[in-house]
Order: sequence, then structure tokens, then C-alpha cells
Amino acid sequence: MNHIVIIDYGMGNLRSVQKAFELQGFDACLSSDPADIAAADKLVLPGVGAFRDCIAQLRAGGFVGPLMTHVEAGKPLLGICVGLQLLFSESHEFGRHQGLGIIPGKVVRFPDHMRQGGEELKVPHMGWNDIRIRRPAPIFKGFDSGSFVYFVHSYYAQPEDPQVVAAETTYGDVTFCAALWRDNVMATQFHPEKSQAVGLEIIKNFGEM
Repeated sequence: MNHIVIIDYGMGNLRSVQKAFELQGFDACLSSDPADIAAADKLVLPGVGAFRDCIAQLRAGGFVGPLMTHVEAGKPLLGICVGLQLLFSESHEFGRHQGLGIIPGKVVRFPDHMRQGGEELKVPHMGWNDIRIRRPAPIFKGFDSGSFVYFVHSYYAQPEDPQVVAAETTYGDVTFCAALWRDNVMATQFHPEKSQAVGLEIIKNFGEM
């Protein structure tokens, strides 16, 4: 069985994620019905926009309970961008907002006035950056450090346990969690669906788990 469900809770360009799975030969369905999660072998939690709005939409749509049941059953979950951030205890974006609490830690903003090479860096962090593999997560099967992936974000996650960090990236003077892995839970701060061949390989690795 390889039934992949992408949660459609009204936040994100979900078609691009679905298309990435289809390009790798997987049948991934978009679903706005929480009942569909129970039948999923693998679950994808995407997210674009503010943490506050995403967690509110996730709760309003009735997805939190089924999602937590999926994780507790040991089934694979892949979070993407804000989908990674939602896994944490809380975010400090536009105040303090409680997350799913699957990964202890918090989500914070990049500092203002970071500099690199004499130039001030912009926030959001937007564009291609290389990642350094710290732990051999299943989604990084066959990968070496140095692959470039695509980021768009102003906030980043700070896990309490550094052992959950599967890959990291440096922007300015901040080194942050670019991907995490704990048991059946994996997530990327970057967008694999926008990361060309590298991202498609990540999608493939998740689909083949």
C-alpha cells in the first residue's frame, strides 16, 4: 500500500507538491476532508504564509486529531516549509502561537541587519542555499552535503533536541534546521517541489519509504 494524502487546509500551492509526486510515479491525492487521513499510508503537511493562520486553518478544518493519530501510529509524515514549523511547540510570528507540539522547540524570526560579505541580507531568506546533512534521514537517501535547495521564509525552527536536525543551512550568521527527522516524522524548511532534481529525489525517497 502506498496511499499518499496531501492535506489541503487552504494554505499553500498544493498542486505543485502533488505534481512533484506524480512526476516520480506516485499517486498523491489532495484532501480537504480529515476523514481521508485515516486511510493514508503517508501524509504530507505543506504550508505557505503565516504560522498563526496555518495552525488556525488546520484546527478549524478538524485535521489536528487525525494527523496526531497518524503520527502516533508510526506512519510517515512529511512537513514542508510552514508544515515543518507547525510541528513545533510554538511560534513567535505575530505574537506567540501554540503549534502541534510533536517536536519540542520554537520558531523564531531571523534577526534584522544580518550581513554577509559587507552587504546587508534581506529577510525573508529567499533563494538557493546548500544544505549540510547531519543525520541520514530516509528522505536524504543517496545524498551528500552540498546540495542546493530553494528556501522562502522569514522564520526558522529551533528544536530543543539537536538530534532531530537532519540537515542544516547557514544564512548570514544564523545556522538553522533545514530539515528534521525523528522516527516517522520528517520535514524540510525548504521547498522540495521547487528544488528541481534534488527536490524530486527527496520526494521520491519519501514516496518509496
